[in-house]
Amino acid sequence: MKIFLQAFLLLLVMQTTMAMAYELIDQVGRRVNVPDNPQRIVSLAPNITEIVFLLGREERLVGTTQYSNYPAAAEKLPRVGSYVRLDLEKIIALKPDLCLGIKDGNPQHTVKKIEELGIPVYVINPLTLDDIIDVVLRFGSLLGEVPKSKVLAKDMKMRIDRVKERITQVSARPGVFFQIDAAPMISAGENTFIHELITIAGGRNLAAGSDMYPRFNWEEIIRLQPEIAIIASMAGGHSIDDLKGGWQKWPQIPAVRNNRIHVVDANLIDRPTPRLIEGLEEFARIIHPELFGETSEQ
Repeated sequence: MKIFLQAFLLLLVMQTTMAMAYELIDQVGRRVNVPDNPQRIVSLAPNITEIVFLLGREERLVGTTQYSNYPAAAEKLPRVGSYVRLDLEKIIALKPDLCLGIKDGNPQHTVKKIEELGIPVYVINPLTLDDIIDVVLRFGSLLGEVPKSKVLAKDMKMRIDRVKERITQVSARPGVFFQIDAAPMISAGENTFIHELITIAGGRNLAAGSDMYPRFNWEEIIRLQPEIAIIASMAGGHSIDDLKGGWQKWPQIPAVRNNRIHVVDANLIDRPTPRLIEGLEEFARIIHPELFGETSEQ
């Protein structure tokens, strides 16, 4: 009964707001009636929260999901469940005039229920770096921050192009194995951000294939003979020394023999946000240190 009463009150509040709405096509091709100048926004994924903060519109966020921890101020926002298990009652209680959702994670049936209650849901689907740039520009338009979004998008594109330009100076593309988790050993295949980062940064993703997150054992990794190993810092919750130590037991692997085992900050590479550009730059320095005046050892 409580949830229906909240929904009824919310619909009354939104009648005036929706009268000033305009139709947009979101990133997945859906038609959405978005309120002009939305003031109460619920973010349905951590990466969305981060981008809203980057655009300087965090004061409009009235709620977000679990694990929205960047920047630190985001941790103070009310939670509406995780992005894969949204709490409809908590969302309604926050009286949003707009929800920002993500296709990869938000349950479609929950998004539909939110919309049935009169709350528009603008959905994004960032699958590539270009898609993230597009999200920044779209959110800039939605939140009245077009100039700031254009500056951010321009900076992202410039930094990507800078990496691509440097990589044209080399012909060798060393084989790279990226480790997401330790037990089981999980990597990243094609159609992932990691694959794109490795490729743009001048490497060959040895886990490339149709399986987005394939599993490996050490025998298979030895057969792949990776020249470089890159490990996400939070893989399995292990320390950096333990993560490197797992590899150092196998000197027959070129990456181990040549001391090219690298641990990178997982926060730079685990969400589709502009911080992936920092991850790209870090990958480029790791894969082709000679282009940055560095040695290959770490």
